[in-house]
Amino acid sequence: MRIVLPLMHRRRHPLAQALSLVLGLFVIGVLMVFGLVVAGVLTVGGTLWLVWRQWKRRRVGAPKAPQDARQPEVLEGEYVVIHNSRPVTHH
Repeated sequence: MRIVLPLMHRRRHPLAQALSLVLGLFVIGVLMVFGLVVAGVLTVGGTLWLVWRQWKRRRVGAPKAPQDARQPEVLEGEYVVIHNSRPVTHH
């Protein structure tokens, strides 16, 4: 089986080359502007969201409990030690 690829250096008209260059630069510019607009919207939106969240927290202002009255952060539960040397039997 023989694969034939087209020539990579096809000769084009100079006007077609210039137009394709301008079109490529235009597309890249549009994509960059679109990306900057999206980044700006996300930045402004994120900042507004953080400010609103902080404002809402201060407005609610739940009374803080003293440090001594707080419950310790302990997770209680039962556990079983499993040894690999013998099979596990549950009672």
